[in-house]
Amino acid sequence: MLRINARLGVFVTGAVLFILFVSKFVPAPPVNVDSVWERPQQITEEGIVPYDRANATFVTVVPSKDLWKLVKTIRDVEDRFNRAYHYDWVFMSDEEFDPEFVKLTSALTSGEASYVKIPTAEWTYPDWIDQKQVFQGRQKLAGKHALPGDVGSRQHLSRYLAGHFWRQPELDKYRYFWRIDSDIKLHCDINYDVFKFMEENGKKVGFAMTLFDYVDHIPTLWNTTKLFLEEYPHYKNGDSLINFISDDGERYNRCKFWTNFQIGDLDFWRSKAYRDYFDYLDREGGFYYEMWGDGPVHTIAASLFLSKDEVHYFEDIGYYHTPFNSCPLDEQVRLKQRCSCDPVKHFAHKDFSCLPRYYRSKNLDKDGNQLME
Repeated sequence: MLRINARLGVFVTGAVLFILFVSKFVPAPPVNVDSVWERPQQITEEGIVPYDRANATFVTVVPSKDLWKLVKTIRDVEDRFNRAYHYDWVFMSDEEFDPEFVKLTSALTSGEASYVKIPTAEWTYPDWIDQKQVFQGRQKLAGKHALPGDVGSRQHLSRYLAGHFWRQPELDKYRYFWRIDSDIKLHCDINYDVFKFMEENGKKVGFAMTLFDYVDHIPTLWNTTKLFLEEYPHYKNGDSLINFISDDGERYNRCKFWTNFQIGDLDFWRSKAYRDYFDYLDREGGFYYEMWGDGPVHTIAASLFLSKDEVHYFEDIGYYHTPFNSCPLDEQVRLKQRCSCDPVKHFAHKDFSCLPRYYRSKNLDKDGNQLME
């Protein structure tokens, strides 16, 4: 009996080894690739139902020449986040999109891709701009900073992002947007729906990094804002983040949200308060006479017109844009989200980070924990 059991054991062992050996050379059944791109689903008490996504889209303003930088970024965003949700993507450019650009980007996005040619009127000097004053402003800046060779295009872009991108008819059907620039990188998986987070928590503006703007770029922006507030005092929110952008309530400390990462509620930009604010700034010409960027304009508007709780810092999102990194400081978060960033290089540690001011304005300590009232 023992001899039979021993022989049986040898036979079973040999059979298992044979199966394992053969399986190396027998092709696996074909995978249905289409199933990878199915619309997301969720499990409810009623069973499995389609995932109820937020009404949201990605927005990228980019020339066709940046295609190959953008290809890497799209793949990064899809792999780290959008493969689970399949949100749409709206591409905008002041140029006609190259067919190769459309072919590649539409193949990479898991949601619907659409393409917008920016109207010339929104990417040129308004009629009221004095070209002589524009030239004088650039000469003045050139003596202090190295200006980009395409400074005119840079100014058109800043004005467009501050006051026009959200007016595009292609965005009318959406409520939320996530701006993605062509040279950003996500360091970590994002394992929750950031758009649903914004929607369910009443958030209007979300950011990942905040820093000081150049004083020489915005010398008259704050005084112009104060004149606007004198004319429209009813737009000021009584529970605002004014202490984030002003240390004494009178002067602007130059803190801004870095808007190459921006998640927002389009209804804020569509609001009468923001529209009136932008139109007032636009008539003053600072986008061209100086170097007003969309970052300080968006930040000042959010800090004056919204309540504290409507602005959110995404501390759990690892993000890179030349030359700065945002990296979750919590090790468990980094491990869970498969982050590839070094927390020592986290931007919040830099002297020119405005995060400490943001925390103080929300009554949080240096680590983002709520302080006692």
